[in-house]
Amino acid sequence: MTNRKGLLALSPLLVFIALYLVTSIIARDFYKVPITVAFMLASIFAIATTGSHSLQKRIEVYSKGAGTGNMMIMLWIFVMAGAFANSAKAMGCIDSTVNLTLSLLPGNMLLAGLFLAACFISLSIGTSVGTIVALTPIAAGIADSTGTSLPMMTGIVVGGSFFGDNLSFISDTTIVATSTQGCKMSDKFRVNSFIVMPAALLILIAYLFLGANVHSPTDIPHVEYIKVIPYLAVLVSAVFGMNVMAVLTLGIFLTGIIGIYNGTYDLYGWFGSMGQGIIGMGELIIITMMAGGLLEIVRLNGGIDFVIQKLSARISSKRGAEFSIAALVCVTDICTANNTVAILTVGGIAKQIGDKFGVDNRKCASILDTFSCCMQGVIPYGAQLLMAAGLASISPVEIIPFLYYPMLLGIAALLSIVFKYPRRYSR
Repeated sequence: MTNRKGLLALSPLLVFIALYLVTSIIARDFYKVPITVAFMLASIFAIATTGSHSLQKRIEVYSKGAGTGNMMIMLWIFVMAGAFANSAKAMGCIDSTVNLTLSLLPGNMLLAGLFLAACFISLSIGTSVGTIVALTPIAAGIADSTGTSLPMMTGIVVGGSFFGDNLSFISDTTIVATSTQGCKMSDKFRVNSFIVMPAALLILIAYLFLGANVHSPTDIPHVEYIKVIPYLAVLVSAVFGMNVMAVLTLGIFLTGIIGIYNGTYDLYGWFGSMGQGIIGMGELIIITMMAGGLLEIVRLNGGIDFVIQKLSARISSKRGAEFSIAALVCVTDICTANNTVAILTVGGIAKQIGDKFGVDNRKCASILDTFSCCMQGVIPYGAQLLMAAGLASISPVEIIPFLYYPMLLGIAALLSIVFKYPRRYSR
């Protein structure tokens, strides 16, 4: 295969950005240009401008990117999440869980409490997607009950989900970052903690202030505790490390058993609610597949290799090496829309750069993980934002202004490079 290096290789991404972000900003309406149409036209452009291969071969490469093993697992999670979310909503599970939350937490603690819950769950299960699946419907219900901004409540969950994605010992990003850099997970956790804990604490304080004027409704309906069981089971099993698809399967069957038992719906009503939930994930599934295909074309044409080569060409100091590693993983994440894949892609060259300029392996692993999570947390076509937007029934772009933690995470990581912090790992 011939690699066409240069900006032309990255042009499909630029076409997508122009079609979706730029035109939406001009129109002042992010629903004006459907994201599915933007991806479709960018995909057509990518296939049409890829030379030296037959049209059939180009379509095969695109399809391969849309249907990789990791991609298909993600799609199955979307299907299961849609079935669970809608069947839970139909049997009153979300309403009861929201009412229980409102009765337990004072209004001014709702935002901070939701952020803490997202941080704890993601740290326990090591996955941002699992946390988003579990908490976004509850966040949406709280937003509706309290009159709080739905995009902000969704942003709180997404932000907190990346706390654990970045720090957890069982997170894919932690495992890949430490294995590519040849260091212990405990050492990387220690370095990461110095960088991200202050950011998380600042965000928690900010949510305490932002939530000061949030008031729980005075007429909270009676909590039907039996209807809370599916969500409690999902949260508890997720915290104990059960596979996310097994967690969702458990939740689906519990909604059916309880819903049929208390007469909320019959067997066919349960089937119907699951079907509607799966259909509701259709757009999300299509977007994810088209994004995977588009990024595979970019990779085939040498776009990612080009970016890596350019960013690593001019390095003259340890600090420059750290900045280059950060830029490498950020740009690669933009191109792959997967933080684990981004770390895998640049991990080897990051190790070479780090060794050449004396960057501590533990600091290098932390940079890879932290910056990849920061970038993954704010790109509107990443699985996390797409999932959160799908469950909350809003545009992913609406969530971006409220992603305070991923943004501050990136700033904290940049400051750690600028000020050579933590000192012990930056000498």
